[in-house]
Amino acid sequence: MTIKERYQFVIDYFQKNMPTAETELIYDNTYQLLVAVMLSAQCTDKRVNLTTPAIFHKYPDAESLSHADFESLFPLIRSISYPNSKTKHLIDAAKMIVHDFQGEIPMDVDELVKLPGVGRKTANVITSVVDHQPNMAVDTHVFRVSARIGLTRNAKTPLATEKQLIRYFPKDLIHLAHHWLILHGRYVCIARKPKCEECGLQPVCRYYQQQYKKTA
Repeated sequence: MTIKERYQFVIDYFQKNMPTAETELIYDNTYQLLVAVMLSAQCTDKRVNLTTPAIFHKYPDAESLSHADFESLFPLIRSISYPNSKTKHLIDAAKMIVHDFQGEIPMDVDELVKLPGVGRKTANVITSVVDHQPNMAVDTHVFRVSARIGLTRNAKTPLATEKQLIRYFPKDLIHLAHHWLILHGRYVCIARKPKCEECGLQPVCRYYQQQYKKTA
């Protein structure tokens, strides 16, 4: 099987079984999505969704958040992983959005990564989800799943994984493929014990084929 055939099988499978895949973070606008994604680093979407309503109520936009102080914001996100650094990053990012970007969140990866606490993954998520730009955010799920299936080979870093994935996924599907791989990793191809018996990607999955050969 060629790499193109493997990708086509994966695309066909997800288009049939997960045609409207989207983020599980709850948000109403770009500002809320940015806050949620920044908080989601090494934290579950479920926990983030429990936390953000209070933040959005008290700080409904970047302008109001830019005036927050640490002591006021920290209690709202203390249940999130790394609350100290995330509190500082959220306030500093809001200030930069107001002062350097006229209150508008930029839709450019190179501009977004200038914001404190915003790395390439977060920037790719924002531009992909909001603007459907062909940017592939690589988190632990995408990194793991793409390697297991065989969509990537010898990709040692998230950036290497990103480059291989955007090479073979059609540009108009990259924003969907990001969610396909995340959700598949979250609910089927889980880290410790993947649910291979219920996975429809068995025919093209390198991990499954290797495991099958071991037990056959």
